[in-house]
Amino acid sequence: MELYVDERVLVPRSPIAEIVLRRFAPWIGGRVRRVLDIGTGSGAIALACAKVFPRARVDATDISTAALQVCRRNVRRLGLGKRVSVLRSDYFSAVADQRYDIIVSNPPYVGRAEMLTLPPEYRHEPRLSLASGVDGLDSVRAIFASARTHLEDQGILVVEVGNTEASLLHAFPRLPFIWPRIAMGGGGVFVLKARDLDAANLNVEELRERRD
Repeated sequence: MELYVDERVLVPRSPIAEIVLRRFAPWIGGRVRRVLDIGTGSGAIALACAKVFPRARVDATDISTAALQVCRRNVRRLGLGKRVSVLRSDYFSAVADQRYDIIVSNPPYVGRAEMLTLPPEYRHEPRLSLASGVDGLDSVRAIFASARTHLEDQGILVVEVGNTEASLLHAFPRLPFIWPRIAMGGGGVFVLKARDLDAANLNVEELRERRD
């Protein structure tokens, strides 16, 4: 897809693209009716999902009103306005009781120390899309706190965490993360099945304790 981007959003480069091209196989089966993209930025992932699942409805959400302006431009550019809804949302705040077959996200995941060492080109991208607390996991924790509520029972959660993978494994040792091999390069993307979030017994109180 050809997308418009500028300084309001990240340059699309997520390895999630390859997983989308594979239609999230083999982790999702049957018809995909609804997809949620958290932190959509330019809309790249949300729009790719709409392309590979031509009967699905996709909610593209972001807390940045500036980023959503870019996303809406790309939705119009690709003629996907009937199936892709663009919503301003702080994680799940704008999707109420909606449930999805796939929740996908390339959220901020850069920790405080790593932010100081990023290559110069990253300074041309919005800090809001990169920085995520001391250990880089603030956004992931927020997603975990409510993801199960919004996933169908056979649904999946797909999230990119990049170089924060080791911190994630340390913080959540009980979660059975699946780490897909990315043939085109890159990594740090995990898949979790809805039932695995059940088995981990993750709840808001536990997540708060870990964060503290």
